[in-house]
Amino acid sequence: MILHIFSLPFLAGIASAINLKVSSTGGNASSPLMYGLMFEDINHSGDGGIYAELINNRAFQGSRAFPSTLEPWVPVGNAVFTLQNTSIPLSSALPTSINVAPGPLSRDAKIGLLNPGWWGIDVKPQKYTGSFWALGSYKGHFTVKLQSNLTDDVFASVEIPSSCQPSKWVEHKFELEPNHAAANSNNTFVIEFEPGSGAVNFNLISLFPPTYKNRPNGNRPELMEALKALNPSFLRMPGGNNIEGDIWHYPWRWNETIGPLTQRPGRPGTWGYGNTDGLGLVEYLNWCTDLEVEPLLAVWAGMYLGSDADHILSAEALAPWVDDTLNELEFILGPISTPYGALRASLGYHEPWALKYVEIGNEDNLYTNGGSTYAAYRFSVFYDAITAAYPDLKIISSTGDYTAVGGNGETASWTDFHTYSRPDTLVSMFDKFDHASREYKTLIGEYAIVQENLNGQLAGVNWDLPKFPQPVWIGAVSEAIWSIGAERNSDAVVGMSYAPGFQNLNSYNWSPDLISFTADVSQTVLSTSWHVINLFSNSRYTSTVPITSDSPLGPAYWVAGTSGEGKYTFKTAIYNATSSVPFNITFEGVAKGTSGRLTVLSVPEGLSANMLDGEGVPTEVVAKREVELVAGSAGEFGFELENWEVAVFTT
Repeated sequence: MILHIFSLPFLAGIASAINLKVSSTGGNASSPLMYGLMFEDINHSGDGGIYAELINNRAFQGSRAFPSTLEPWVPVGNAVFTLQNTSIPLSSALPTSINVAPGPLSRDAKIGLLNPGWWGIDVKPQKYTGSFWALGSYKGHFTVKLQSNLTDDVFASVEIPSSCQPSKWVEHKFELEPNHAAANSNNTFVIEFEPGSGAVNFNLISLFPPTYKNRPNGNRPELMEALKALNPSFLRMPGGNNIEGDIWHYPWRWNETIGPLTQRPGRPGTWGYGNTDGLGLVEYLNWCTDLEVEPLLAVWAGMYLGSDADHILSAEALAPWVDDTLNELEFILGPISTPYGALRASLGYHEPWALKYVEIGNEDNLYTNGGSTYAAYRFSVFYDAITAAYPDLKIISSTGDYTAVGGNGETASWTDFHTYSRPDTLVSMFDKFDHASREYKTLIGEYAIVQENLNGQLAGVNWDLPKFPQPVWIGAVSEAIWSIGAERNSDAVVGMSYAPGFQNLNSYNWSPDLISFTADVSQTVLSTSWHVINLFSNSRYTSTVPITSDSPLGPAYWVAGTSGEGKYTFKTAIYNATSSVPFNITFEGVAKGTSGRLTVLSVPEGLSANMLDGEGVPTEVVAKREVELVAGSAGEFGFELENWEVAVFTT
């Protein structure tokens, strides 16, 4: 495949400096939500990803789409496995367990079960907390271990006296603390026991490393830290297509994702694997608390993915789902005197969460009848019910247009616009929001460059062709220009979030993605797009300001803002220039001798990407340089940028 970087319509040279004059007033207030996060469980970004649980298939959850399985569990010794629905289940949510029985000639050697984790287990000298539920007559000891899959190394081991009962499931808790790190993540978790007392049933076998902010049932620290470094303002969750369900008609059900893990049945996700729902509604809200971001909650709006005849519910059939949404909102926002507020309190959360934003559905303009039914009745039935009960909530439609709106003025709904594109095409959309509604504002809930340019053509994505395996720099530069266009219109665009956010390099079905990872925490890859968001989101201002220029936009694109007297921020990106691009900039009220800082991101070439090298080490192609500048005699700052550079200048 030939990758085209330069497309003729965008090639441009600069004969002389771009002279810019930045005013101190006259712009618009900037949205405090301008940069945020979007999450759904795709690419094993939840289970096997940011959700820190280390055990793969811990509770043998199953569905019509993904029946219960023994994989990836492996027998230890002469053990024989069977899946069983015992007459005494662990719970109605988790009825299926693994029966571990001694095989022939098992009298002396220990038997047990081994789990390889989510394509490995990272072992460090730190405390791991775990538990499992067991049913049986065994009265000896269980041995729990973390060990290498390649050598005889056992990094940690503990003996646990059995508390098993033949007529009752009993939880066994333990801690493991290795005294040294494993050389790699090719490690396994093992439970062993003596075979003399017969078979034992196990369920909900769990192991957690330390989590972000030590949150129980929490998230991987290094992935959360990568998100925190982006200085986000919101988290849009729990999806994404994953809230909708597919032909199996399993939408995301909030009330099946709360409470003890024993009460969570899981569900088939829409991305080719089941979800444990260990990462549930409460965990999402705690995620927001831990990152200090606003939760933006998506609720299902009556459309399943697929084209079967009943994939969109009638107005009458939506009624219980509207009630369910109101129950969810009461759980989040209601006082403890309400039924669902009391349920929240019973789980240890007496105070409501601070939810302000609710999106009705996700991409409900899909299919020939998606947008029409959404505009005709699906949006309004949810909007009317939610705003009647919670008039202060900001409601967001999911179709990215103005076909379904509610309220007006301060109560006007927003709409969620998504775009996956090619670099040239996204740059051509720089002015998309110049004439967008200032009343019914836009959230850019998903955006990314996913495919190469077509030489000399502005084209959309061809989903039948390959996508970039990782974000490439030319794409990140075009995303920077897209972001500048959004910032220029922050009275119309309230925020934006790249999608998807995560990619497990061992199992994924969508690329490119913002952050890639494996079980080995040292192999987390921060993409080129991550670096652009990191720079822009950490360089915010409170209002835009007008710029007077003697040059048209392109190949340089820019925006400026202020955060108070003399405090300016100028952002720019250079796309398809044939020569260096010099700038002379003056800022109103900034005098000779004033200092400023120029931060520039650059890479060796347009198709450069961060990835794992041949040794499994993350590469870092993005160079960041910072330069102190001093205003000249007329208060001007001068600097020069090269093609494919992204920069921020602050006074």
